[in-house]
Amino acid sequence: MNAPITTMAHRVVGTKARRIEDPALLRGKGRYLSDIKLDGELQAVFVRSPHAHAKILSIECTAARQLSGVVAVYTAEDISKELTKLRMPLGFPSTTLQSDITPFVLAYREVAFVGEAIVMVVAESRYIAEDAAALVEISYEPLEAIVDCRKALDPAAPKVRTEAISNIAEHVRLGYGEVTQAFNNADHVFHEEIFVHRGAAHPIEGRGVLARYEREKAELTVWSSTQMAHELMHTLADMLGMDQHFVRVITPDVGGGFGAKYLVYPEEIAIPAVARTLGRPVKWVEDRMEHFLSAIQERDQYWYVDVAVNKDGRLLGIRGKLLHDQGAYTPQGINLAFNAASSISGPYIVPTYEMDVYACQTNKAPVIPVRGAGYPQAAFVMDRLLDRIARELHIDRAEVRQLNLIPKEKMPYAKGLRSRAGVAAIIDSGDYQACQKKALDVIDYAGFAKRKAAARVAGRFIGNGVANCVKGTSRGPFESALVRVSPTGRVTVYTGAMAMGQGIGTSLAQVCAEQLGLAVDAVDVTTGDTGHIPLGMGGFASRQAVMAGNAVFEAAREVREKALKTAASILEARIEDLVIRNGRVEVNGVPGHGISLADIAKKLKGAPGYAMPKGVTPGLEAAYNYQLDAQAHANACHACEVEVDPQTGHVLITRYVAVHDSGTLINPLIAEGQVHGGIAHGIGNALYEKMIYDATGQPISTTFADYLIPFATEIPKLEIFFIESPSPTNPLGVKGIGETGIIPVAAVIISAVENALMEFNLRICEAPVSPVRILELINKSKTTEAGT
Repeated sequence: MNAPITTMAHRVVGTKARRIEDPALLRGKGRYLSDIKLDGELQAVFVRSPHAHAKILSIECTAARQLSGVVAVYTAEDISKELTKLRMPLGFPSTTLQSDITPFVLAYREVAFVGEAIVMVVAESRYIAEDAAALVEISYEPLEAIVDCRKALDPAAPKVRTEAISNIAEHVRLGYGEVTQAFNNADHVFHEEIFVHRGAAHPIEGRGVLARYEREKAELTVWSSTQMAHELMHTLADMLGMDQHFVRVITPDVGGGFGAKYLVYPEEIAIPAVARTLGRPVKWVEDRMEHFLSAIQERDQYWYVDVAVNKDGRLLGIRGKLLHDQGAYTPQGINLAFNAASSISGPYIVPTYEMDVYACQTNKAPVIPVRGAGYPQAAFVMDRLLDRIARELHIDRAEVRQLNLIPKEKMPYAKGLRSRAGVAAIIDSGDYQACQKKALDVIDYAGFAKRKAAARVAGRFIGNGVANCVKGTSRGPFESALVRVSPTGRVTVYTGAMAMGQGIGTSLAQVCAEQLGLAVDAVDVTTGDTGHIPLGMGGFASRQAVMAGNAVFEAAREVREKALKTAASILEARIEDLVIRNGRVEVNGVPGHGISLADIAKKLKGAPGYAMPKGVTPGLEAAYNYQLDAQAHANACHACEVEVDPQTGHVLITRYVAVHDSGTLINPLIAEGQVHGGIAHGIGNALYEKMIYDATGQPISTTFADYLIPFATEIPKLEIFFIESPSPTNPLGVKGIGETGIIPVAAVIISAVENALMEFNLRICEAPVSPVRILELINKSKTTEAGT
């Protein structure tokens, strides 16, 4: 139990309050989508394409429909009768993207990637539905697939879809400054070609949706494991032709998202559509192979970049080309490619910049952001360039970074670019040099040369690395909160923010509890339920602590002021003489003379014929939509040491230090856990996770036997430290943290691996780097040296 808050001076924000979410989850009382059982519930299964690219010639469903226990079988033609449109809407507005670029609810003329849904079978059980799905006969005409996004620029390459104008979904050029002049005047220009792998999110809980339509009320209720309940509600209303007030989306406990649930999927439309038609609840739960095949993925990216520097290693400019694999469709837009290209400079001063960005379509699963949303790729590219500079100019890698980091005295710092919404990119605060110094001091960077020499004497290859990052958080335009004190005295926070295991409920409860003089566990938090709050944006882009946190702060402050005003009227006291503590408003210095928040709530619920306290509106509650266009920028410096076995290619991370600045920390315990998760995810990106397709577009990585993720045995002890520079962009001074932990990880680990193998004179310009790939690079280096 948390101790009661006795005074406003006793801070709740900033304390390591225990997570209010955990008791139920640890006792097995969580309520995930699969735990929800409705009377008369039917199960759905999707028949998916085995081809990367093919025309659909015919679909025969007779045998499937005749199987005992099958309730209905839907093709695109069947389900189109239930919808206002068969094609999914574009997630983000765009006037430049090609038209007809989003997927269909069910494919009907053509399939464009392995795993695309074509037919939906609804049956009394999952077993029957699976058996019926196997009876569906689909005749295809295979078409040539485009798999390598580098070939997308070739007009003669096969089209990703026969309807596509070209394989380039969009081409944009980002930049600022006199780039040509900077390169002409540079002492040195270096070129790098860098590849970043395609990976997937793989939350523990896959996707899933359950829908129930009540005809007598004309109401549709949908439970979905999603990161954006309100967006799903609006999309359902649009595609089903319903008033949004009759569509309710509820997000139960979510077993992780990481970006995989940050969009509206075709399945989330198909299931509610047929539930309305059939008049019975219908559920679909994704299995793991379906996640491999049909859930969104992220990247490949091919970077061709030049960097201009002076003789001291100071950056003068960066220019180049990015080829980004968008997959077969574009569900949202090119936000991932845009994020990567616009965040290359990271926490460094880059006076001039120019990048040609090609969002290339291929016959692979569609792509949108996974945790980090393009920033890890950008950080990897930037750090590879910095290591190249250090190597060529014989400068220490940390010194090159320190030389080019944006100094504290230049904050706020305008980066010269604008977001895709047209907002100028301005870094609000932070001390990047102090973060790097802290990381280097903790890991004893200065003493590493001695350790490395001793290791070589012992026949061991060790290396170290350092990497910095910055991440714009608090993605707007708004987030919602409603704070309500009930006549029982319980306080509830309702918000459009989304809980996905990250502890946002506890953080919001802390913000509210501090304003109302309560223990944290006296506050209930409900997230992601459109039936309780009409507006909301959801969980993505490291935004919720800033956006939802400040929405709750403002709403709770209004409730506090309302309680004080009401109490002043009842107690015949001045507001300035009142304090809120332990769930009561009391006259300061007069123990026992006060009124509980519960009694104030009872008073404000009203009674027939009795006047409300003067100047106070009914209900002890307040709603607030917090708006913010500027971004609060979190930053970090990671340093690590590794040992590499050149005989096997195995990489062992022996030490890992992370110093983070996420502004004011609402809960340091939760913040540390978020950094842990980000680093673990980043280790997978650096060394293990790679979604492989063959030359025909067939996925090779379809189980965890061939798509490796790090286990606890691969994660070293993580040493986490925080520096707090409150953001001036918002009242709480907070910055997001959910993604910052992953951003520098691949960069720092690859740098350390390369450093460990420096005597082989090899360069690693790709991620992930597997043991086999390390051996290939070592052998290539030996062959090159032998040839010379």
